[in-house]
Amino acid sequence: MKKHENTIYITGDTHGDLERFKKMKRLKKGDFLIICGDFGFIWDGSKSEKRLLKRLGRRKYHILFVDGLHENFDELNSYPEEEWNGGKIRHISGNLRYLMRGEIFTLGKKTALTFGGGRVEKVEPGSEGAADVQSREEEIAKSPEIPKEAEYRNGLRSIARHNGRVDYIISHEAPSMIAEFLELSNSGKSRPNAYLDILGESCTFERWFFGHHHINRVVTPKYYALFDRVMSADEIIKYN
Repeated sequence: MKKHENTIYITGDTHGDLERFKKMKRLKKGDFLIICGDFGFIWDGSKSEKRLLKRLGRRKYHILFVDGLHENFDELNSYPEEEWNGGKIRHISGNLRYLMRGEIFTLGKKTALTFGGGRVEKVEPGSEGAADVQSREEEIAKSPEIPKEAEYRNGLRSIARHNGRVDYIISHEAPSMIAEFLELSNSGKSRPNAYLDILGESCTFERWFFGHHHINRVVTPKYYALFDRVMSADEIIKYN
């Protein structure tokens, strides 16, 4: 009998919707499911939430996620940091893990670079005074959703350690060139999106998967926007 090779599956933002896991029936023991941010199941730290996280951790396949823009970061960061499959994680429960920013993981025979987080929209001029706007901008700059300089550097160091080669890149947001191509952003190039451009230029990769925009679309044979589609990382599908 031929041994099952563990497969990597990718999907988009789950937003704490347990119904989405009904689409995961084809995943087998030891397979990997990666969620492109806005996982949403870590929110209030309640006992019922902890029980649900344990249920997810008991799945026969690995549930892995990067962070998005709608996470409870205080709660997420309360979980222990560990090393797993070559990179840093926060271990939530059993087979459930958060993949930290700028890390590279070996999943079966493939490698995946992960980089969650992203932009927080700037304050538009309105009724607030200049001091109020500046105060709000300073508050936004401290948002945990926005990657820190150490995380930016970590991503580039990880690539260098892997000789500039990974199989997949997993992020919450798209590189700015892809977001602009899809007309997904009209608020200009942000630092997080521009950094993702640099990340892509710093290595060779087979495919890039991102969430955030709540669409399922194959942009090019290398760039995939995902929401509720669940696809194998090496699945060949028609792009549009």
